[in-house]
Amino acid sequence: MHDHAQDAPATPPQADGGDTRLKRSVTGRLLFLFILGDVLGAGVYALVGEISTEVGGAVWLPMLVALVLAMLTAASYAELVTKYPKAGGSSVFAQRAFRSPLVSFLVGYCMLAAGVTSAAGLSLAFGGDYLGVFLDVPAVLAAVVFLVLVALLNARGIKESVRANMVMTVIEVSGLVLVVVLGALVLGRGDGDVGRVTEFPDGVSVGSGVLAAALLAYYSFVGFEVSANVAEEVRDVRRVYPRALFGALLVAGVVYLLVGLAASIVLAPEELAGSTGPLLEVVRAADVGVPDKLFSAVALIAVANGALLTMIMSSRLLFGMAEQGLLPRPLAAVLPNRRTPWVAIVVTTAVAIALTLTGDLGDLANTVVLLLLFVFLSTNIAVLVLRKDEVAADHFRVWAVVPVLAIGSCVLLLWQQEAGIWFRAAILLVVGIALYLLAQAPWWRATPQRVRDEQAPTAS
Repeated sequence: MHDHAQDAPATPPQADGGDTRLKRSVTGRLLFLFILGDVLGAGVYALVGEISTEVGGAVWLPMLVALVLAMLTAASYAELVTKYPKAGGSSVFAQRAFRSPLVSFLVGYCMLAAGVTSAAGLSLAFGGDYLGVFLDVPAVLAAVVFLVLVALLNARGIKESVRANMVMTVIEVSGLVLVVVLGALVLGRGDGDVGRVTEFPDGVSVGSGVLAAALLAYYSFVGFEVSANVAEEVRDVRRVYPRALFGALLVAGVVYLLVGLAASIVLAPEELAGSTGPLLEVVRAADVGVPDKLFSAVALIAVANGALLTMIMSSRLLFGMAEQGLLPRPLAAVLPNRRTPWVAIVVTTAVAIALTLTGDLGDLANTVVLLLLFVFLSTNIAVLVLRKDEVAADHFRVWAVVPVLAIGSCVLLLWQQEAGIWFRAAILLVVGIALYLLAQAPWWRATPQRVRDEQAPTAS
C-alpha cells in the first residue's frame, strides 16, 4: 500500500477535496478517536467466551486473523474515501461503480439490517451475567426492556443521546485496560498459566476452529466503515484519513489481543466459554479487590453505549432512505416538537426486539458479520471497477492485489457461515426488497413527504 498524498505539500490546493457545504471541523486526531470509539466497542466484553468455545485458550489467534482481514477491506475504504472525499459511504461507492439503484439500495439496507441486528445482540449481552450481578431476571426480558429504554432516549433527541458518548467510550476502554493489567498481575504473582494460550479444544481442527472464531472476532472490528460518512467534514482528508483509519484499527487490535491473552492466562477455557460476562470472571479470578459491581457497571455502560449509537445510526439511516424514496414514505414521519424520526425508531426497535428471540449473541454477531460482508464485497469490487476513473488530485492508492485478497477474505468468511445465519439474513433481505418495491409504487413516488408538508399551505 502506498500513499501518494504523503509526498504532497502540507496544504495542497485540493487537500480537502474541493468545495463543500459542510464545515471541515474534524482533525486527524479527532477522526482517529472517532474510528477508535466505533471499533473498540462492547462486542469484546461478551464475545471472549464465545470465541473460547471455538478455540480454547488461543483466543488471541482468531482476533489477529480478524484484524488482518479487517485491514484488507479498510484499505479499500482508504482509497475510495480519499479519491471521492465528498462521497458518503458504501452505498454511494456502489452507485458510482455499478450504476444500479437496486445494488446501491441493498448495500445501504445491509448496513441498516446489520445495525439493528447488532443492537439486538448487544441487548442480549446487556441482559446476561453482567446485569446478573445487580438483578436476577431472564436475559431476553432484560434485553426487551433495555431496547425500549434505548428507543425512548433516542426519541428524546440526538443531542441528549450522544452527549455522554465520549465519557462512555473512555469508561469502556478503561475496563479493557484493567483486564490487561490484571492479567499481568496474575502472571507476575505466578498464578496464571501461559501455556493455555496455545491450547485448542480436543478434537477441534486448528484451521476450522480459528476460522469459526475469526467470524465472531470480526464483529469486534466492524464499525470502521462508518467513518466514510464523515469524510466531507475532515480537514485535509486525503492526507489524514488513511493514517487515522489504520492507526485506530491497529490500536484496537493490540487492545483486543492483550485482552484475549490476559483472559486465557487467568482462566481455563471452559470457565471463559461458560459465561456471558467472561471479563467479569477474569476480574473475579484475579482477586485483587475490584468489586464485581464496579466492573459489571463498566461492562454495562460499554454495551449500552454500543447499542445506543447503533440504534441512532439505524433509525437515522431508515429515515434517510425513506426520505429519498428508497423505502415507504411513512417511515420518514417526525415528532413535531422533538423533530426525531419516531416511526423509524419504533420500527428499528420492534425488529431488534424480534431478533432477540431468534438466537444468542453468537448467532446475532455472525448475522451482523454476514450482512456487512456483502457491504465489504461491494466496496472491494468498487475499488477495482473505479480504477479506470481517474481524478485530478493525489489520493491514497492501494496495491491491486489487496482488494482482490479482501474479496477472497469476504468469500471465505461467507463460506464459514452456518445455514441458520444465512436464513436469518435472508429473511431480513427479503423484507428489505419487498419494502423497496413497495416504495416504488406510484402513490408513494409522487412527492416526498417533506415537500408535501412545505407545499400544504399554498395548495389550500
